[in-house]
Amino acid sequence: MDDDIVITGIGIFSPSGVGRDAFWQAVRNGKTGFGEISLFDTSGFNVHTGGEIPNFDPVEYLGKKGLRTLDRSTMLICSAAKLALKDARLEITEANTYSTGVAIGTTFGSLHSISQFDLEGLREGPRYVNPSLFPNTVINSPASNVSIRFGIKGFNTTISTGFCASLDSIIYASDFIKLNRADAVLAGGVEELCEETFLMFHNMGYLSGSNGDTPICCPYDARRNGFILSEGAAILVIESGQAALDRGASILSRIKGYGNAFDPSAQYNYGTGTGMRNAVTAALNNAGFSPDDIDYICGCANSTKELDRIESKVVQDIFGDRVPVSSVKSMTGETFSASGAIALCTAAGALDMGVIPPTMNYNEKDPECCLDYVPNEARKKQINTALVLSSDPYGNNSAVILAKH
Repeated sequence: MDDDIVITGIGIFSPSGVGRDAFWQAVRNGKTGFGEISLFDTSGFNVHTGGEIPNFDPVEYLGKKGLRTLDRSTMLICSAAKLALKDARLEITEANTYSTGVAIGTTFGSLHSISQFDLEGLREGPRYVNPSLFPNTVINSPASNVSIRFGIKGFNTTISTGFCASLDSIIYASDFIKLNRADAVLAGGVEELCEETFLMFHNMGYLSGSNGDTPICCPYDARRNGFILSEGAAILVIESGQAALDRGASILSRIKGYGNAFDPSAQYNYGTGTGMRNAVTAALNNAGFSPDDIDYICGCANSTKELDRIESKVVQDIFGDRVPVSSVKSMTGETFSASGAIALCTAAGALDMGVIPPTMNYNEKDPECCLDYVPNEARKKQINTALVLSSDPYGNNSAVILAKH
């Protein structure tokens, strides 16, 4: 147990559910979280559908004090941290604050704040901007505010590797624990749904419905034509096995191995699959596992033609068609930098409940995607290991292996 890295708490805000138990039940039941966007005006776009956190009120989780100058990303990740600490029954004290760290993955978390701050400066001049809003314009604002709010004095890191950012934050946290530089880490990711991010993905043609069709998120399905953009925040409390035992913590699952690889051939289209294949192989080697040791794969497919096809090919090459694969993005949408942490929460739930969550909206088979995708209905199955994948169109690839405790 001394060498184990374990997950002892989960705090999650997703379009499908808020909080560990509610989220696990939602994905088990195949609950999707899509609807008409209310956070900003979409009348100038072809797409009006997204995944918002339902009825998010930060006061409910953080109280009223200190919220006025925080942006949505920071309030979401601080709220997720609050739930994670409560779930782990971890109290930050003077005795453990220096051995506790924070690692947050985010890429566009400050984009809306930067836009609004600069807009005011351009309209009124730099002397008239509100200086209290400036901290939101830096990308490490979410991570820093987690440490400030909860009195965490250990390391504080922000990771910005696109789709892989929050899974990379889990890997970063695990390395810190292995190196005995931390006993516990709050690790995860966040992205808010804002007009600036929506505009970018809409104009690049990544969103389902950009061509005027009805938006649909259907990973691996032949009808797929883009993803539904969403927001989300997830924090996992990662601890050394010994630290968790010493404080009598309940262990949700164990992190057994992980790997990263970059694919230089990726040019906005996920590359050739070489990076993902290398990341999976590195994770298996790190865990001391063979492909036969994996019981379930929580995929990163997001309903785009390229990613779903490449992921299916890589999985088939390494595992054959033996291992069931599903994508939680069929229910939560594409939460970008938060997606890896949300997938990790999903895999932990699958191990705990003995239920593989479904891939929703799967109706038409694609000849290039020929695996067992657990279509439309959860499957009861005792699983002991799960592989979580994350891939970015710019070349980053990450993989994490969880094991049942």
